[in-house]
Amino acid sequence: MSTPEPAADGLTETTLSSDLIYDGRVVHLYVETVRLPNGSTAKRDVIKHIGAVAIVAFDADGKMLLVRQYRQAARRILLEIPAGTLEPGEAPLACAIRELQEETGYKPGKIESLGGIFPAPGYTSEFIHLFLATDLTESRLALDEDEFIEVLHLSVADTLKLIASGEIADAKSISGILLAQQRASVIS
Repeated sequence: MSTPEPAADGLTETTLSSDLIYDGRVVHLYVETVRLPNGSTAKRDVIKHIGAVAIVAFDADGKMLLVRQYRQAARRILLEIPAGTLEPGEAPLACAIRELQEETGYKPGKIESLGGIFPAPGYTSEFIHLFLATDLTESRLALDEDEFIEVLHLSVADTLKLIASGEIADAKSISGILLAQQRASVIS
């Protein structure tokens, strides 16, 4: 048997097989066999995820809308920017508008992309689309039956202090808030 060719870029892994281990509502767990850049093989646990959105939203007073909710995986209440999972076939922008209305009771008059992040690329394909929402008007959609959320309106300065103190420890929230902070026309 001949030795496989190494990856041309010296970094890329090639998927040789992918076995579905768990098929859940939000995540799908696979054990994948990959060819490494040096030609040998390894196993990778990969959680495939449909993707999500997260929204940095500002009210008319320039306060940021944050949500407090219990997160089972973290085993604690977290302070986060509003966010949610994409529905099959749903565009990220439509999802962002829907999630903001469901979680905060506000609809954006203006919404723009801040880019996006892979929160944990070592084991999941999840990509979170980040948005900045302003010109908010009251427009509530019902929360999901399993969601219990408290909405807070905080100043940018207070929010940044909560990041620095570790009280905001959620990666998507920290990323979104810091990206939004670069938009000087919105944040003072």
